[in-house]
Amino acid sequence: MDAIDRRILSELQGDASLPIAELADRVGLSQSPCWRRVHKLEEAGVIAGRTIRVAPEALGLGLTVYVEVIALDHTPAWRAAFLAALEPIPEVMEVLRLGGAADYLLRVVTVDMASYDALYRRLTEAVPMRAVTSRFVMERLLSRPSLPPQPS
Repeated sequence: MDAIDRRILSELQGDASLPIAELADRVGLSQSPCWRRVHKLEEAGVIAGRTIRVAPEALGLGLTVYVEVIALDHTPAWRAAFLAALEPIPEVMEVLRLGGAADYLLRVVTVDMASYDALYRRLTEAVPMRAVTSRFVMERLLSRPSLPPQPS
């Protein structure tokens, strides 16, 4: 990946809806070579998809919760059951496996505390866990949609 590819990625992370003509102009290429580079980045899995960001509050999703889970055990069967329980819950936006005191971190976006409580009960009834800790977001102070600049 060269400097032009990095500029393409930077521009698309800022606005994935850029027309190829404008993107090409911003990175100093003509349209065809720019399109070929974007296509190569997609095929290589560097560009993993294109989405828009939506303000959760605008859709009535006013509560974000980070949920730390300590697994009951670390068997493949437990992990499979855990993921199977999470998969049908659309409010679970992200699931990360961690090193450290907690085993998993979930980012949950939901309507309110009652909705989160229903989700919590559904999850804890579906899979035995050693511990679950919920941390409620009071205010989002900084959110970056783009990755930091890539090293050359």
